[in-house]
Amino acid sequence: LPRVRSRQAEMMSRTALVALVALAGTCSALSAPRPSKAAPLSGTSQAPVNRRGALFGALSAFLAAPALAEYKLPDLPYPYEALEPHIDAATMRFHHDKHHATYVANVNKAVAGKPEMSILELQKDAIAAGPGVRNSGGGHYNHALFWDEMGPASGKGPSGELASKIDEAFGSFDKFKEEFSTKAAGRFGSGWCWLGVKPDGALAIDTTPNQDNPLMKGGCETDMVPILGLDVWEHAYYLKYQNRRPEYIAAWFNVIDWDKVASNYEKYAKKGNGIPF
Repeated sequence: LPRVRSRQAEMMSRTALVALVALAGTCSALSAPRPSKAAPLSGTSQAPVNRRGALFGALSAFLAAPALAEYKLPDLPYPYEALEPHIDAATMRFHHDKHHATYVANVNKAVAGKPEMSILELQKDAIAAGPGVRNSGGGHYNHALFWDEMGPASGKGPSGELASKIDEAFGSFDKFKEEFSTKAAGRFGSGWCWLGVKPDGALAIDTTPNQDNPLMKGGCETDMVPILGLDVWEHAYYLKYQNRRPEYIAAWFNVIDWDKVASNYEKYAKKGNGIPF
């Protein structure tokens, strides 16, 4: 997800500077010496005007510079209730509007004043960058992928090359579901379970704690590009399923948009590239 130019506080300060520039220009005009028939002495009467002109030029250059950029909370690609009855609208609303929004706000604070990069680019060195980037930058990326990979229940499973890769790696789609579900349920505490593409092109399943993901150096035991992620933090399911995480996992399989997962596999992951947002 690109960082967009929309910082309210900066816009307010820029508005104030516009007024300051206008005032400086007015003062410059009012205080400039009146034209005289006599030639001014060299190096005297022009100096104040030149100083005011330099100030006016510097302020104008500041205002012309591009605004600072920040990450933005993406809209859900479907209504809150679209995943019912498997994932309830109330959970989707506070999960997206509160939890994800908090990750976005906090990663913007964590990267303030640093070189701009996409949220995908930020993942590689997120752990080394510190807890703010690791937790909130990871949380932003992970949730962007999470929303994107789901959709209203269609009853469809994977097809094409992705289906063949799943059979090759796990024996069958049912065996994949069993292994994924077991690892997701067994992730202690908060975290994520992932299906990803390893450097040799094979598929693998692994889990990560908290908001870590396989794109981060040191974030996952398996070196892979994630194409499917399941949030197993309690906030993702507790309203509907309470402590019954396995039921949530089984329900989630009904709302995976396998066409979208296959598209991301073809366009990005099988080429060794992370999915951009």
